[in-house]
Amino acid sequence: MASTVTTEPAENPPPSSRPGYGQLLRTRGAWTFLLPGFAARQPFAMLTLSIVLLVQHTTGSYGAAGAVAAATGVSMALFAPYGGRLADRYGQRAVLVPGVLVHTLAGLTLTALALAHAPLWALFLAAVPTGASVPQVGPMVRARWGVKLQGSPLMTTAAAFESVTDELTFVFGPLLATALCTAVAPAAGLFTEAALTLVGGLLFAAQKSTQPPVSADSGHARVRHASALRVPGVRVLVVTFLGIGSVFGGMQVSLAAFTESIGEPGLNGVLYGVFAAGNMLSGIACGAIAWKAAPQKRIVIGYAALALAASALWTAHSVLLLAALGLLVGMCIAPSLITGYTLVENLVPAGARTEAFTWLTGAVALGQAAAVTVAGQLEDRLWDGAGFLVPMAGTVLALLTLVTLRSRLAPRHANRTVARGVGHRVPVTVD
Repeated sequence: MASTVTTEPAENPPPSSRPGYGQLLRTRGAWTFLLPGFAARQPFAMLTLSIVLLVQHTTGSYGAAGAVAAATGVSMALFAPYGGRLADRYGQRAVLVPGVLVHTLAGLTLTALALAHAPLWALFLAAVPTGASVPQVGPMVRARWGVKLQGSPLMTTAAAFESVTDELTFVFGPLLATALCTAVAPAAGLFTEAALTLVGGLLFAAQKSTQPPVSADSGHARVRHASALRVPGVRVLVVTFLGIGSVFGGMQVSLAAFTESIGEPGLNGVLYGVFAAGNMLSGIACGAIAWKAAPQKRIVIGYAALALAASALWTAHSVLLLAALGLLVGMCIAPSLITGYTLVENLVPAGARTEAFTWLTGAVALGQAAAVTVAGQLEDRLWDGAGFLVPMAGTVLALLTLVTLRSRLAPRHANRTVARGVGHRVPVTVD
């Protein structure tokens, strides 16, 4: 039976002129969640690399370091979507505050165990709650943009801006983690990650006025409580983002092993920063372009370029060549990420978007976890740089899946109409 949810007109509707970053950042109330949100995201870019550097230092094995980091990533990937669903249902603050406290305690426990040369199984036990409680600030910020910009052409710009923000953290995060772990102490990276999580997460949670509203409206309940994973297009995007995760994970381990092999471990953060800078620069460009091609077409083209660029990484045998290829790979990631998040706006009703975003973020984490494990084993057992085969394999397999199932990325219209946002209705399919 058809059901219609009516809402009030949009607050602070954006002008109809061409969308741009200046116009986006003038959205009323945006800075109240952007600044604390940026601080709260920084630890996410430091966590995996900090674990790899600390555990490799205490065990002498990249394989062991990658496995512990992978345990963190897998647990995050498994628990993040459920945290997103709870945030949709009960509010972001209700989920974020306890999650921040648990993550800080678990991260400090993992650090203490590693320094005490605890057995590997103990590190795994500590890694699980550390990953499961990672604050999903990025998806929460994206959901807040959805409230502010209901139905606005600025949504694509917001998606690009969020990708740029993510990548800005991945420019500073690895540099900070590497500098702390190599120049201060092997555990300094994880200590700093825990402190930033606690302070940034609590500050972000305090911004109650901009969080998506929690409604008990019975007519909206069926859509709000349905899993975003039931949407076929979301499942395709999850596989696509697994491949993107394989690039992040493979690059982290392989760059660390490469710089260690040439006796310049400090270059690890620089090279990873170049890779992230490429992603950031292309993200800025994507947000400034008024796209005419459909997002379903753009994501296929962008992902094909990513797979091609990632396939060349394993051939690099010098710092300059690796930096150039890393920059190119980074530039190819942003279009796929941005378009994927934009597609969520078309595929998923508003009441399930935080969960949908966390499924994609979790897929990146899961792909990264698998990649650091496999890349670590390849670096230990084969030649220096063998871990770069992982991004190639991950992106090619994901591309094949995307090309085969791309028709599922088109919105599926049905007789049921629900609110996409304030003052804007779109038909969606509810299984």
